[in-house]
Amino acid sequence: MLKAYRYRIYPTDEQKVLLAKTFGCCRWFYNFALNLTNETYKVTGKGLSRNEIINKLPELKKEKEWLSEVPSQALQQVALDLSSAFLNFFEKRAKFPKFKKKGNKQSARFPQGIKLDGDYLTLPKLKKIYCKVSRLPEGKLKSVTVSMTSSGKFFASCLYDDGHNLPEQNSDGKAIGIDLGVKDFAITSDGSKYGNPNHYRKYEQKLAKKQKHLAKKQKGSQNRHKARKAVAKVHEKITRCREDFLHKLSRKLVDENQVICVENLAVKNMVKNHKL
Repeated sequence: MLKAYRYRIYPTDEQKVLLAKTFGCCRWFYNFALNLTNETYKVTGKGLSRNEIINKLPELKKEKEWLSEVPSQALQQVALDLSSAFLNFFEKRAKFPKFKKKGNKQSARFPQGIKLDGDYLTLPKLKKIYCKVSRLPEGKLKSVTVSMTSSGKFFASCLYDDGHNLPEQNSDGKAIGIDLGVKDFAITSDGSKYGNPNHYRKYEQKLAKKQKHLAKKQKGSQNRHKARKAVAKVHEKITRCREDFLHKLSRKLVDENQVICVENLAVKNMVKNHKL
């Protein structure tokens, strides 16, 4: 069974530069491969396979030497991610793949040359990075995905295979139904109500103040970059509060019940209704 462990990492200034280059090269190669696949489909009626995309790398590295500065494993993983994105689209699990933007969350995956030993994570070309290990993982390390948030923090998601099989499904035990509410966050079939914390409203004034400061800064200036980070930190705080609430509530429901039923509801459509 696969389990993911997310750790905060603290790269040095040199490692931050190399990670920024890796994010940029992976983003560029993903957009290049997506555009090439779309153009190939228009001409031939067929797309490109993962191996066909990977075979483009040696020629591209000769044309653009900066692609050789980053780990090749991360670039090869881009082809696999794009193939998975198209597979999810054709099987109606996701929308059509979109081009990646520099302003969005940056990430890169390393499937080889990785090792987590104590408080240090080893990655290709980056060598050892200090890692804050909160809990010890079990099993074999399969891949590491390094990401950077909008506020400039770095995280590593380590995927492990513990060697155990998935637990068998059964309907024995206590069953409960969950209904999504408007006033309350959720209402269960046994009459329990869980209120909506409204984390955004709690930090709304602070966020408006930071956004006001950002709007007054000159575009491209260092002060605007600092103000943008301040706004991103408030959004990050709201996100962490939401994740904490959802994790504690889901953990409570799973521990107390063996069968959980939820309705198939389009939440976005319900929120758009001005009468609710």
